[in-house]
Amino acid sequence: MLLISCVLAKAQTGYNIPITLKPYKNTYVYLGYYYGKMKALADSALLDANGKGVFAGKEPLPGGIYFVVSPRKEILFEVLIDKQQKFSIAADSASLPNNVTFTGSQDNLLFHLYTRFTNQIGGEINRTNESFKAAKNEKDSAKLRIRLKQLTDRMQLYRDSMIAKNPNTFLTALFQAMKEPVIPPAAKHPGGKYDSLYAYRFYKSHYWDGVSFSDGRLVRTPFFEAKMEKYYKELVVPNPDSIKQEVDHMLLYSRSNQEMFKFLLVHFVQKYVNPEYMGQDAVFVHLFEKYINTGQADFFTEKYKDFMFKRAYSLMANLIGQPAAQLDLVDTLDKPASLYDIESEFTVICFWDPTCSHCKETVPKVDSIFKAKWKNEGVTVYGVMVDGGKDLWKKFINDNKLSGWIHAYQLPSQQKQEEAAGKPNYRQLYDVYQTPILYLLDKDKRIIAKKLTYLQLDEVIDLKLKNKKI
Repeated sequence: MLLISCVLAKAQTGYNIPITLKPYKNTYVYLGYYYGKMKALADSALLDANGKGVFAGKEPLPGGIYFVVSPRKEILFEVLIDKQQKFSIAADSASLPNNVTFTGSQDNLLFHLYTRFTNQIGGEINRTNESFKAAKNEKDSAKLRIRLKQLTDRMQLYRDSMIAKNPNTFLTALFQAMKEPVIPPAAKHPGGKYDSLYAYRFYKSHYWDGVSFSDGRLVRTPFFEAKMEKYYKELVVPNPDSIKQEVDHMLLYSRSNQEMFKFLLVHFVQKYVNPEYMGQDAVFVHLFEKYINTGQADFFTEKYKDFMFKRAYSLMANLIGQPAAQLDLVDTLDKPASLYDIESEFTVICFWDPTCSHCKETVPKVDSIFKAKWKNEGVTVYGVMVDGGKDLWKKFINDNKLSGWIHAYQLPSQQKQEEAAGKPNYRQLYDVYQTPILYLLDKDKRIIAKKLTYLQLDEVIDLKLKNKKI
């Protein structure tokens, strides 16, 4: 009896999806899937002379939205994969997506009906949008706006009906996750008047109502990552502390599903290791310290772990708001020229190389704005020669009349002492792996801004001075 049970259990594992796909024959077709914004292939099937083949494997496929791909690598139609992984597909590429038949999969029967409906409504929406663009007066535009709303409402009503009739299906989980909050009418806002702050808070607090972060199937859909990016772009305050709080919240709720946890952590690491906005690298450092360096992310390759380790330690010492690392360097006469000996309202550190073409163009411009403006605003420029050699460095300073700066470099003997002591060098402490690089420090040598252009740095100085006067 036990042997029979084991055989039955083994027979029920894996997936087996026979497919008949006209007019293809004696060729391969493919089963692909979404993974966030990416697409990948999961399997292939060789069609015989009658256009018949089988997608099959010993291990079950992870749940999600998959798609059938033609021999020419074109997506033909989508397929839902969930617990039931033994069903058949019959289709004719000449009449897609309408002529697709699923046998043995209730989810895909419902999904196919929905796909046909959305194609019909989607076509009407596209035509209405084109008419809206060509509208010649406000009266026509108003009519078309009403029509667009009617069409989108029909789409949502269809989804709501599907949810009500089929509450426990994968398709319902997808519809719930795709839903966006509907802001209450103005009459229901505090005081009975439209309140933009209330609307924002309501929308944000209900944005994830239909999403379960323990549902790993959502990572294999074309909309989940886009929904997440919209949330962080439009609804989360873009300062590092706010982002860290949101990220931790999501990762906490995904703990029960390794697939979702992995997807989210990889997404956040890749987004914030080289962030769009200055200062958000603090989010990556937070992720590294809390999750990666504590052994909670063993799914990263050793090569990528090494990259993250080095990147994190190159950022830890130069996060916005932190005290800048000490620079015990010497000037052109090899006399001490320490960063922390500077007494100034602001200090601009300029890491540069006299042989670097970009530096040759930028450094004189930094000098021009320094002499024309910054000097009178209490700004000191601390120029650090990174490479290029002392002779070329001094020649460039003299040729371009870079007077008024504190020029500094590291003696070879200082560098050897650092290496012998196992201390991080200034390249690591300031993440200097290209030139020129500019940092802006306040009077206490805390980092205000980094890796901006000299014009952007000027805007920050103006803003700081303006705020100081208020």
